[in-house]
Amino acid sequence: MLFIGIDLGTSAVKILLMDEKGKIHNIVSLEYPLYFPHTGWSEQNPKDWYEKTIEGIKKLTEDFDKSQVAGISFGGQMHGLVVLDENDCVIRPAILWNDGRTTKETNYLNDVIGKDKLSQYTANIAFAGFTAPKILWMKNNEPENYERIAKIMLPKDYLAYRLSGVHCTDYSDASGMLLLDVKHKCWSKEMMEICGVSECQLPKLYESYEVVGTLKADVAKELGLSEQVKIIAGAGDNAAAAVGTGTVGEGMCNISLGTSGTIFISSKSFGVDENNALHSFDHADGYYHLMGCMLSAASCNKWWMDEILQTKDYGKEQEGIVKLGENHVFYLPYLMGERSPHNDPKARATFIGMTMDTTREEMTQAVLEGVAFGLRDSLEVARSLGIKIERTKICGGGAKSPLWKKIIANVMNLKVDVIESEEGPGYGGAMLAAVGCGVFESVEEAAKKLVKVVDTVEPCPELVEKYEKQYRKFARIYPTVKELFPVIE
Repeated sequence: MLFIGIDLGTSAVKILLMDEKGKIHNIVSLEYPLYFPHTGWSEQNPKDWYEKTIEGIKKLTEDFDKSQVAGISFGGQMHGLVVLDENDCVIRPAILWNDGRTTKETNYLNDVIGKDKLSQYTANIAFAGFTAPKILWMKNNEPENYERIAKIMLPKDYLAYRLSGVHCTDYSDASGMLLLDVKHKCWSKEMMEICGVSECQLPKLYESYEVVGTLKADVAKELGLSEQVKIIAGAGDNAAAAVGTGTVGEGMCNISLGTSGTIFISSKSFGVDENNALHSFDHADGYYHLMGCMLSAASCNKWWMDEILQTKDYGKEQEGIVKLGENHVFYLPYLMGERSPHNDPKARATFIGMTMDTTREEMTQAVLEGVAFGLRDSLEVARSLGIKIERTKICGGGAKSPLWKKIIANVMNLKVDVIESEEGPGYGGAMLAAVGCGVFESVEEAAKKLVKVVDTVEPCPELVEKYEKQYRKFARIYPTVKELFPVIE
């Protein structure tokens, strides 16, 4: 049997073909546009997702026995608001996870409704990127569109709907909407009332490994696949990436260096950070996880390389970086504002510490280190809760850099395990499809049998000590300058 994992990212859809032994036979990636209608806004057209996904599946399977494809599942960008009318037509472009327009609505939820109540209802507080503030923004700013809403969906679930005809979501992705009672795995009546939506407007809830339906006849015909191909619910990108790296069960950790950056800690028990600096979400394995999410990670390096240095040779730019732990330049990685742990959509990226002899390499190093320091901010919160982490898996585009992995290991003082497949959400999606099709009894079993560690980056005590001092300096910068960000908007 063959399984398709669809990673619906912010810049592209990456689709992979995996067999039941975990071997990846093919990967196809297709890009689509990202729109910024105003400063701090971020949107995409769901039609682009679907068209590129169909095109990608055709390319993916063209040289393979299509009759062997048994299941399709997903890992998708989280929090995005997709709204459909009564005819299941998209009402407006999707408002994405890294969109910062909802400051007013986020403040209303946190300050008027109150963080304590939000945490009671959903196990989380409001962040600008979450879905519920976007719904309130539509209510306040696009009332005519708001009144037309018949269905509220998340990005990957729109794909699942177009493939199966079923309005569905999974618990891990729904956890990031601020509409789900995470502990009890049901829609929060209080949050639906606050947002003015009904349960019939929300999709049906599934575990990530559950079958939601089969391929629609017309889609199956277009793709040349069987109508019996199962569509499995899938997971939010970080939960899917965690599955793909074997970060399931109790006390496992994964760091993702994608467009956004996350530190993901799996648990079999429900738990909440009392300050809500970390997200408390359901996991794709049927249990729970804590997650710190920074909005700009590998995208910081992409911006620095593509837009400022105007080069695509990322590796060459890192060759001259040798003085780790000794940089005088620091970088705040807040290109799109920041989520964990600061919850500040007005925060902005900042270089500090340059002198006349500052080099190109030092600036590049500062970008890589700034992302690592930002992730450590969330790790510090986890440690304050008594969570002891000694090692982590790593995935995402940034994980392809040996230098960045070394920086992460020493900034975090963690052993960094590199796995055979660094495909993250797509691989996790294919694994969930295999579980849904009955190849494995559980997500944990699939992870144990399919995920293989091929290398470990060990922290160096001398470097750890140097980076400890550097991190303490970094940690003072944001509190010092945060009052400036609203002034310079």
